[in-house]
Amino acid sequence: MYSSFSSRPSLIMAEGVEATAHLFQGWVPKDHEVRLTVAGDRLLAATVHADSDTGVIDWRSDYRKLRYETTTVPQNVADGVHALLARLGLRFGALDFVVQPDGEWVFLEVNPAGQWDWIQHETGLPIVEAIVDELLEGPP
Repeated sequence: MYSSFSSRPSLIMAEGVEATAHLFQGWVPKDHEVRLTVAGDRLLAATVHADSDTGVIDWRSDYRKLRYETTTVPQNVADGVHALLARLGLRFGALDFVVQPDGEWVFLEVNPAGQWDWIQHETGLPIVEAIVDELLEGPP
């Protein structure tokens, strides 16, 4: 298992931390990450493989060294995602996951206005079509 910041507060007591709000996350061992875009019942998932030291820590830090592939979502994750979005009253969300070396998916966050265009461009996932379908369908 990974270590928790709460058990080692010295890890986050850097100068300047007290100046603003922060969200700290414990390290989760990863094989790769997944950006999952949800529109209604449609789950559009892409793996994000980081090929640099900084990208492995935070893939947003080195877009030039990323590789993308489409992937399927395990049923237990799909069920959890649908339950979460229903509970939040959302029909759209961009969710991030770490996939550990043993294949376990670890949920990081859901953004109700998350970015998706670059994933569609890199993978060919029909995200805009799914969003349009949801908009045309109207409220449930």
